Amino acid sequence: MTATRLQHIIPASIIFGLAVIVTWLSFTQQPAESFLFPRAISVFFIGLATWNLARAATGQARVGSGLNATMFRNLIPGVLVMLVFVFFAAKELGFYVASALSFFAIYSLYDPALYSSPKNWIKWGLVTAAFMAVIYGLFALVLQVQTPRGLFI
Repeated sequence: MTATRLQHIIPASIIFGLAVIVTWLSFTQQPAESFLFPRAISVFFIGLATWNLARAATGQARVGSGLNATMFRNLIPGVLVMLVFVFFAAKELGFYVASALSFFAIYSLYDPALYSSPKNWIKWGLVTAAFMAVIYGLFALVLQVQTPRGLFI
């Protein structure tokens, strides 16, 4: 097995493992009616993850050179923000506040703009507000799904 092929198989396996966990959680949590939307999405997600893993294992994933060490290091801050969001912030602060803070943190971390410019902070805040308006409209108004409640909405 070549190093390039292994660089495709490892991320595909991780994504597949996450898909399995998310699917299992969506089918085992109660109340069941609150998890109808996550179940539908997780089934679609596991289908894509299975297809992706099969393509990587058979050598058909030939796009790019895989995940190198530099790319992996660049992902660490975003993954840490997401872990804090999933395991702490969403339950403690509430879905919408935690989502806004997480989006703002990830956007400002990965945007190459300077932190010293007030203009960039305003841009990050406005984009975060627009993103949250879309998220609220989608989850609360269109899909009418239950979101984790916390200290703030």
